[in-house]
Amino acid sequence: MTMFADHDAYIAAAPKDLRPLLVRLRAQLAHALPDAEEVIAYKMPGFRIGQAIVAGYAAFSKQCGLYLSPSAIKLYANDIAAAGLKSTKTGVTFSPSQPIPDELIKKLALASRSDQNL
Repeated sequence: MTMFADHDAYIAAAPKDLRPLLVRLRAQLAHALPDAEEVIAYKMPGFRIGQAIVAGYAAFSKQCGLYLSPSAIKLYANDIAAAGLKSTKTGVTFSPSQPIPDELIKKLALASRSDQNL
């Protein structure tokens, strides 16, 4: 797997139809976590505060994923389901036909941050 230098390089290498979703997701996370540092961790773009990765994201062939603390996913499980999205213990997947709502990105990022006492 390729190691990317930064978020821009990661997004540029993502499938073309997913890039607008990643650009929007990155902007929403940066807005929700203004004091977080953009990093590449676990071979994907993320937002770090101190030593903790608060949120990360990835692109796959047909969908994207947003990764957060398990408690953030659990806290907003109903909102995730209501948006028609699927979640795992640590992530939410979305696609161009079923994007993740901006407000949900913000709620999840803030919950993930809160969960880590940051």
